[in-house]
Amino acid sequence: MREIKDYLDIIDMEAPVSKKHPPMSLEDRAAQFAPFAALTGFDQMIEDTALLHQESYNRQEPSPDFQSPEL
Repeated sequence: MREIKDYLDIIDMEAPVSKKHPPMSLEDRAAQFAPFAALTGFDQMIEDTALLHQESYNRQEPSPDFQSPEL
């Protein structure tokens, strides 16, 4: 494992600046790390499925041998 002493020769150096490319704006840099929705609509499909299951569950009557826990 490397230690900080291995980098003492470069630790205080200025970051290089490109002569060809202007610096990127903070907004553009942040956009590179924004979440990517590879599965467009997937979240909505999950919500719809959960709602269907919840509605189905809510319509069910308790079985005759069901005993409600005492609170």
